Parts: sequence; C-alpha cells; structure tokens
Amino acid sequence: MKTEHQAGPSSWYASPWVQLVFGVICMAMIANMQYGWTLFVNPIDEKYHWGRAAIQVAFTIFVVTETWLVPIEGYLVDKYGPKPVVVGGGLLCAVAWTINSAASSLPLLYIAAAIGGIGAGAVYGTCVGNALKWFPTRRGLAAGITAAGFGAGSAATVVPIANMIKSSGYEATFLWFGLGQGIVVFLLGLFLLAPPASLLANAKSAVKRLVHNATPREVVSAPVFWVMYLMFVMMAAGGLMATAQLGPIAKDFGLHDSPVSLLGLTLPALTFALTIDRVLNGLTRPFFGWISDRIGRENTMFVAFGIEAIGILALSKFGQSPVAFVVLTGIVFFAWGEIYSLFPATCGDTFGPKFAATNAGLLYTAKGTAALLVPFTSIVTAATGSWHAVFMLASGMAAVAALLALFVLKPMRRAYAQQHAEPSLEMPFGASPHISDSARVSAEGG
Repeated sequence: MKTEHQAGPSSWYASPWVQLVFGVICMAMIANMQYGWTLFVNPIDEKYHWGRAAIQVAFTIFVVTETWLVPIEGYLVDKYGPKPVVVGGGLLCAVAWTINSAASSLPLLYIAAAIGGIGAGAVYGTCVGNALKWFPTRRGLAAGITAAGFGAGSAATVVPIANMIKSSGYEATFLWFGLGQGIVVFLLGLFLLAPPASLLANAKSAVKRLVHNATPREVVSAPVFWVMYLMFVMMAAGGLMATAQLGPIAKDFGLHDSPVSLLGLTLPALTFALTIDRVLNGLTRPFFGWISDRIGRENTMFVAFGIEAIGILALSKFGQSPVAFVVLTGIVFFAWGEIYSLFPATCGDTFGPKFAATNAGLLYTAKGTAALLVPFTSIVTAATGSWHAVFMLASGMAAVAALLALFVLKPMRRAYAQQHAEPSLEMPFGASPHISDSARVSAEGG
C-alpha cells in the first residue's frame, strides 16, 4: 500500500531524474551557507572587531549542527517522507541568514549558525538520501551528482555576493540571499517524493546481497568504522579550514583585490579562486566516485589524499602569487571534495545496504567533529604570525590519511568482509562473480 509521502503514478514529477534535479537545486541553494561564509568574515570583523577566531566559532557551530543531526533527520525522512523535512529546512535556512543580517552580538551570530546548521543538514541529508532511494541500482552516480550540487552550487553566486557586499553591505547580502535561497528550497521541497515501493522491490530482486547488513549498533562497535571516522576527520579538517579561512588567507597574503586573468576572465583573486574552487569541488565528487568504482576505494583515497597533501604544501610556498593562489586553491578543493562521495560509498560497501543511510549519517558526523578544529586555525595564525603552521598541519593530516587508506583501512576492510562473509558467498575481497563492481557498489549504497 502506498504511503502518503510516496510517489503516485499520476504525479508528473514522480520520476527519478526530476526528483534528482529538484534535489540538486535544493543543495545548490544551501551551499552558500557553508561555502559563501568566508566572504562575510572580514566585513563582520571590520564592523564589530570581535576577532576572526570568535567569528569562526559560528562556522563551527553551523557545521556541527549540520552534520551531527543528520542521523535524526534521516529517521524523520524515513518516517514522514522528504517533503516536510526539506520544507522545514528551507524555512530555517532563510531565518538563519535573516538573523545574521541583524546580528549585533556574538551570541546572536551563534544562534543563527545553529538554526542554519539544522536547516542545511535537513536539506542535505534528505536530498542525498532521497537520491539513493530513487536510484537503487545507481546510487554512486546519484549521490555524486547530488553532492556535486552542494559542492559547486555556490559557484554561480560567488561574484554576485561579493559585489553586493561591496555595494550594499554584508547585512543586506545576508538578508536578500537568505530569503531568496530559502524560498527556492521551500517551493521545491513541496514537490519532493519518496519512490514507490515497487521501485525498491524491483531493485532488490535484481541484485543479490553480497555483504553483511550491519546495524548502526554493530557499526559503531566495529574498529574499521573508527578508522574511517578518523580519516574523515583528518581530511575534512583541512578542507573546512580552507573553506572558512580563504577570505582571511587572501587578505593576509595581500591578494584580496589583486586582479587575475585566466581562461579569458579577469577577476579579483579571491573571487576568482572561490568561483573555480566551487566548480572543482563539485566535479570531483562524481569523478572520484566513478574512479573508485574501477580501481577501488582505498586506492582512490591514496591518490586523492596525496594530491591534497601536496597541493596544500604548494599553496603555502607559492600562494602569495595571485595566479598561483587561484590555481593551487582549485587543486586543493578538487582533491578534498571527493571525501563526500568516497566515504559514504566505502561505508556502504563495508556495512551493507539495509541501514546504509543511517550508517552513512553516523560517518558524516565526522565533518562536524572536524569543524571543531577550524577556530583553532585563527588562534595558531595569530600566535605564529603566519598561516605556515596551519598549512603544515593540514598537509600532514592529508598525508597520514592517504597512508592509512592503503596500509590500515584496506586490510581491515578485507578482514571484516571475511569475518562476516556467508559461507555460500565467500570469495576474494572485492570480487563479484555475478555482477560488475560498479553494480555491486551501487547496490550496497555507494
């Protein structure tokens, strides 16, 4: 029997691709809440002189509330459907930036960050989860495209936001962009549907289960989960630092308004960097997800995380050149954004499809844990007088994560798979006798 929030046959928008497009647009609308934040840090500090470290606590609060509540929001989606969760999330996002536009104290800024984090998490978790449900045999593709909406969604609005801050002030920018983005999410949320039960039933019969379906309780008691969690924290910390601090870094490098000419365009270095970074941060998610389907999750992690470590080192050494700043930050974001496709896919591969959304939500809280480190980057910079120590720390964590992927996570996942393999399905780790690797990954929540 079809539940109230499932798709009906007469709905013109009850189509996997229509639902995917709606989800991508919703993700793009909330992207500025994370990726546009760096444009507001300096203007807020110049007006109130609260200090960058104190202002960046708001960013940490946003990311923590955005990520740590995703398992709860996933439960609400499973129970009530995607519509009410996304509609409510869009309203909260609009309220958050409206409060930011009038915030005259740090506590008010922090309250707005918490409200915005809850709203953005509701939209993010719902759209990714709904994409996985509508594409049960192509989950890797669907999740990668949806996550790309969040990674690249703010690219088109970087220039308008930067220009409006200069012409009308950051307060008006918070207000009008907040209302506009929230209204779009609210309206599209009204059209989001869970797929019909027949779609899931057909997919279930098409692909044979290959791994043990671990419950969330079993997942958090498995050492291999905590290795993934540690790696996720180390990788997310460096990228979140770059996301939150790119504006201050550009200012301290003396590049905030330096013109850069690339690809036939001339823009201020920071604006150019933010635009390119958002595009690459989106493209990397389906790209490395596709690569990992073919060469393996850990092998892909080793390559991508290694590029991240080298890119951050190069940014520290050569980033004071305007052109190098733009190019190297692009490389850093390209080698970072894939964590939001690789880790959920690896989690699904390891722990099975039955509780894939909840288990991936548990792993996603690592992003919130990593956000707790962001304010300390301002403190370290103030104490040392430069960003060098912060860059070295971020590069070191990426390098360690790359080594962990190959030499710790890979053998641990192999041992876990052998431990929980059914006698009739025992086979070499990663082998698939009856379906392709990509189909196996998709079926398992990748």
